Amino acid sequence: MELSVINYKGQDTGRTVTLSDAVFGVEPNTHAVYLDVKQYLANQRQGTHKSKERAEIARTTKKLKRQKGTGGARAGSMKSPLFVGGGRVFGPRPRDYRFKLNQKMKVVARRSVLAAKAKSAQVMVLEDFNFDKPSTKSYINFLSDVKVTNKSLLVLAESTPNVYLSARNLKGVKVVTADTLNTYDIINAQQLLISEKSLERITALLA
Repeated sequence: MELSVINYKGQDTGRTVTLSDAVFGVEPNTHAVYLDVKQYLANQRQGTHKSKERAEIARTTKKLKRQKGTGGARAGSMKSPLFVGGGRVFGPRPRDYRFKLNQKMKVVARRSVLAAKAKSAQVMVLEDFNFDKPSTKSYINFLSDVKVTNKSLLVLAESTPNVYLSARNLKGVKVVTADTLNTYDIINAQQLLISEKSLERITALLA
């Protein structure tokens, strides 16, 4: 598949690039994508949730009523989960939700989502660019010039502070480098903007 290269002003440079079939032309593996996204979201969880069980509640342990003759169930402590303010049964405890996923599986997942984006015509290749200084207005003008109005992901070859700082306050916009590109970010974006050098890097990493 061939795509035209445009500059950050939205103008056609007259050059084209060929998307590698080994990356952008594969048959998507939906299960690999599911596992990769599941791991990404699991790794974002803090796992600090906690509720008090009956051993941790500060309430009296005095016997509330006599054992027999009341017509109700026996009760020996206000800490019981049966009473309002009592401890919770099997409540959540701090835990680590992280789990491992093979690197080959991650590669398959990224290939799959990139191929799906390419097939849906949601990939745009840009000439490498930078801003003179951080400017949110400059990034808004850039999106307007390249006619991107929905959620977008810009992939650069290397860290470019001026571009990153210009985009970080905008909703629905994210800037990453080719080395940190992940399956979740690709799926979450409706338009994928890839610089020429980052395309070479992506191909080298995933082909």
